[in-house]
This record gives sequence, C-alpha cells and structure tokens, in this order.
Amino acid sequence: MKKVLYVPLDDRPANLDDVIVQGRSAGIQLIVPDREDIANRLDSKAVAEGGQLVSTSSPTYGKTRNIRRFIREHAAQADGFIISTDMLAYGGLIGSRRLRSSAGGAYPDYDPETTKLLDVVREVKRAYPHKPVYVLDTIMRLATTVFVEGLTQAAYDEARAFAQQPRAVATTFEGILEGYDTKPDGTSFGEPTLFDKEQYYNARRHKFKTNRYIIERLVREGYVDFLAVGVDDSYTQGVQANEIAYLEAFVNEHLGGTGGQNPDKAIILPDADALGYSLLGRMAKELHRYSSRPKYGVKYFGPDGSTIVNPYEYMSVHDNIRHHVDIVGGEFVDTAAYDIEIVAVTSASEIGAAVSRMEENSAGRIPTLVIDFVGGGAADATVTEALLDSVSTGQLLGYSAWNTAGNKIGMALGMAQARFVYLGTEKRPPALQEAVNAHGSLLFKRFLKDYYYKKITIAEIRTYSRAHTLYSNVPYADQNIRLFNSPEDYKVLVEMLRERMQANTEALAARKAFELGVSQNVWRIKPSGWSYATYACATLDYDNPAFIWERAFEITLGPEVTLKEC
Repeated sequence: MKKVLYVPLDDRPANLDDVIVQGRSAGIQLIVPDREDIANRLDSKAVAEGGQLVSTSSPTYGKTRNIRRFIREHAAQADGFIISTDMLAYGGLIGSRRLRSSAGGAYPDYDPETTKLLDVVREVKRAYPHKPVYVLDTIMRLATTVFVEGLTQAAYDEARAFAQQPRAVATTFEGILEGYDTKPDGTSFGEPTLFDKEQYYNARRHKFKTNRYIIERLVREGYVDFLAVGVDDSYTQGVQANEIAYLEAFVNEHLGGTGGQNPDKAIILPDADALGYSLLGRMAKELHRYSSRPKYGVKYFGPDGSTIVNPYEYMSVHDNIRHHVDIVGGEFVDTAAYDIEIVAVTSASEIGAAVSRMEENSAGRIPTLVIDFVGGGAADATVTEALLDSVSTGQLLGYSAWNTAGNKIGMALGMAQARFVYLGTEKRPPALQEAVNAHGSLLFKRFLKDYYYKKITIAEIRTYSRAHTLYSNVPYADQNIRLFNSPEDYKVLVEMLRERMQANTEALAARKAFELGVSQNVWRIKPSGWSYATYACATLDYDNPAFIWERAFEITLGPEVTLKEC
C-alpha cells in the first residue's frame, strides 16, 4: 500500500477523517500527525454577568513546531506529501486569520519563525527529489471567526460586510499591503464597531506575505510540485480581489500559466475544506502511475453552471468545476468523449432527468459522480430522496452536497478521481476488497451526513440548543454548545445526536441506493468489463457521532460499510 504524509488544514472530518477513508478507497495509507497537534477548537471559556454573556476566550490551535518535527521525522516513510501550509505555519485555518497586533516585517524576512516552518517543505524536496510534494494554501477569508478570541456573530457579520466593499485597484505587492483601507475613490473606510480594523488588516498582510513566500520561494524555485490555493469565504468584489489578481498574475508570469492557472503547477479557486480530497485524487493518479489525464465532462440538470455564483464565492460553478478537475489531475472536455461524467444537479425540478441519466450511465458502464448544488449548505430533500430511490446511486464514484459549491465539487471530484485510477490499476483481490469497503463507507457517509444530519437532524439539535441557551444575549447557542448550554443539556444533545444517527443509519441502509443484499458498488474496472460487490452490512458505532468543534454545524461520523464480491 502506498503511503502519503498528510498534514490537514485542521482536524474537522472533511479535512481529516474523510480523506483518510478516501485514501483507503484508493489503496493509500495516510500518515497523519497526532490529533492533539492538529486540534482546533473555538473559545472554551466564558465570562457572564446577570445571565448575559460578557466575553469568551481560550481557543485551541495546532502546534506548528510539532507539525514541522512530524514532517521531518516521517518523510522517509512516505511516497508523497500533501501539506497544508495553514496548519504548518499558523496551526490551522482559524489560526491563519486570527487578528494581529503586527503584520511582521518587510517581505521576505517578515517573520523568521513562520518562514522557518515553511522551509521544511524545501528541506523535504531536497532530501527526496523524486517524491511528489503537493501544498494546499488559502487566501484569508473575508470574515473573522465566530467565538474565537472573543469575536461574536455580530462581529463576523460586520467584518464580512466590511471586507466585501470594493477597494481601490492595486497591482504591486506593496500597493496591496498598503491599500486595504482605500476605497475606489481614494478615501478611507470608517471604523468598525465590533472588531479592530487595523488588527484585521495586519492579519491579512501577514497571511498575504505567506501566500507570496509559498508561491515565490517554494513553488517557483521547484520545491513544490503542485500548489492548490483556496480562496476561503470569498465574494465577487472586496478586500481579496487584489490578492487573487496578484497571485494569478504571478502564475501567468512565472509559472507558465494562462488566465491565472496552470494545471501542471498551480490552481487558484474558491474552496478550502475540500482541497485535501482534491489533492489526494491527484496523488492517487501519480502514485498508481495512471498514464493519462482522465477526461471529465459535465451535464447540468437545471441552470447552466456558467450562470451560477455561490454567495460565498467569486467564480461561476462551471469554472469552479473546470479548475477542480485541474487540481485532481484530470482534463475537462466539452465533447462527448470523456471517461467520467459529472451529473450536476442545479434545479430540484430536473432531478428526474438527472436520475435517469445516472441510471443510463450505470447500465452503460460510464463512471459517474453526482453533485447536488440545489440545497445550499446541505442536501436538498427532493434531490436526495430521488437519488436514494435509485439502486444506481450505490455505484457512484463520487457524491457531495456539503457546504459551499467549491466544497461539494472538491469532495465529489476527489473521491471519483482517486477511486477511478485505483479501479483501473489494482488487480489484487484482497486490496480491491479493502478499498471497496472504504469507498462504500465514504459514499454512505456523504448521504448520512449531507442529508440525514445536515438537512434533518441538525434542525432538532439547533432547536433544543437555542431553547436552552444559558445567556439571554446568545440566541444561537448551537454555535458553541458546550459553552452556551449547561452540562446537563449538553448530555441531552449528545444522546439526541447518537440516537438519531443510529436510526438514520438504519433508514439509509434500507433505501434502494444502499439496500443490503441488493445494491452494488464497483469492485474493479478492466478492459473486459466491470465487476461488482454487493452491500452486505452498514453500522455506526453508538459513541462515534460527536460535536467535534462543540457546535451543531460539524460532527464526527464514521459509518462502516462492508461489501461482498459478486
């Protein structure tokens, strides 16, 4: 089994647990840091007076020096590397955007501690020049983080609205750093009420210096084989626009790119939490020596993707799909001659036609993945119910309905790419069996989480949590359950979660898509045809579901699915 050293963006399941299972679905073992070294948590302490919340404090960030040591100590064991520079340099995504009293010094010597951490990437590539090194980086998002270092939901809302306002165009690096507070008419912005504007700009300045250091000192100099830059929580205008344009221009000028992208070296797009999925798909192709770029085509069922821009993104859905295909190491084509089809559902009214297409592909042995763009941050009920009524859904190479458009695309494509190249290269029955169990488990989980939890159960969790808030000025207690609900109510919520998810697991296993003893998954693809395995068992450990970040939005969820070769 191939081994990949993986430093995730943080310890949320989308960035860690899911990618580990995805690796097993493609015959890849992920070597990951100790969980306590990559743990991120919201504020864990509260100060209250008279039944009202006064302040919160004490978040948890990853341990950057431990991450650096982990990379050095385990590099020899790995066949390839996928490294989040946000975790390596800042202790995770929320650490990379924490407000700062200083932006550091002048580039490139802006922060010797940060650049020392980043330079472990250089060290690894020098020691192992033939091992692929992939890096995922992010452009700092618009808003602050809710309930981290005392920042509230109101502060988040104010920061996001503030950052969405257009800035004067700046094309030089220094001009961007100095122009964060400059309106198009040359005047300055007013003072925000709930967060420190200058500390926010310092955070952006420091992170943007890191963005430049990575692409200039590590990628351009040949120490990174591929860079995926995710623009986290973005907008069609605002404080990120000059940063995005600068990096795109750098790709064009120094990395041989066109339109700000180079499928062989660097891609910049709206996403963050699915970059691990995407880069593992690319790594699977590399390590399994799949000789060509799998060709992807897309069919929309509803509005064409070129007309849709997600509220948290700056790029159309269609362009986002094309560039995610670039990240996973595929080739997007507009013709009918492709290896894998993306069924993109953009209207619930078209789900009947989408399911028919999926079933035709299943009968015709056309590898397929489905992305549900209808439901926003969760699966749409009409779309999902139709998918679960089809036995062909159990054969999908990829599926997602989770969170932003970029997240959905990256998850589904990463799953499909990793699985496709493995199915076409692996021949050993024991390895194929282990891999199909992993893929079946991950596909089952996506429906269990994206629909049964994020669409159904979460509503009950939120209702109870909010009705039992400890503080009259915190209506959304579900944003930090352990802090804003009593210990007794927290126990009730945990038990509610576990009881509901047990019932949901049983319900999902009874649907046609995963019907035990009936529905099948693809076991192997070979020139003479496909072979299949039948879903035989689906279980969820009772103690597994938990509020990993102590909020309703995110839970751990690890169903185990077993299939039997036909």
